[in-house]
Amino acid sequence: MKITVKQIDFQTKEYFQTLGLRYEVLRRPLSIHFNTNDLKKEGSDIHIAAFVDHRNIGCLVLSEISDKSLVYKMRQVAVDAPFQQNGIGKKMVQFCESFATSRNFNKIELNARKSAVTFYLSLDYQIVGDEFLEVNIPHYKMIKSL
Repeated sequence: MKITVKQIDFQTKEYFQTLGLRYEVLRRPLSIHFNTNDLKKEGSDIHIAAFVDHRNIGCLVLSEISDKSLVYKMRQVAVDAPFQQNGIGKKMVQFCESFATSRNFNKIELNARKSAVTFYLSLDYQIVGDEFLEVNIPHYKMIKSL
């Protein structure tokens, strides 16, 4: 299985594929729908996607926290269920870390679902602070210096 990870453009066919994947993996189980105003804000975000052939099997979003801080926030990380546990999430995270480094960003932060903390710890992210609820699910803030 040849996996391609790349940056994709906002409001393209590939972007809309990632919206479908994000909905199925992250939102449908919580009965949360996309908000049009939130999606409009994604125009300034960096969109990363993983593909097998032309099928979108993974995605994540990088949002610039501040021009001055050189920190990206990684969010909306999703891998299609049949492809989970195959290293796709790791490849996407490594891709976004290289992307951030190439733009002189020095840190990535994220809010990890409690169920994903072990995954991020394995990639050298560190927990910062106590457990908190986000969309009624336990999360931890995590960071990694690049």
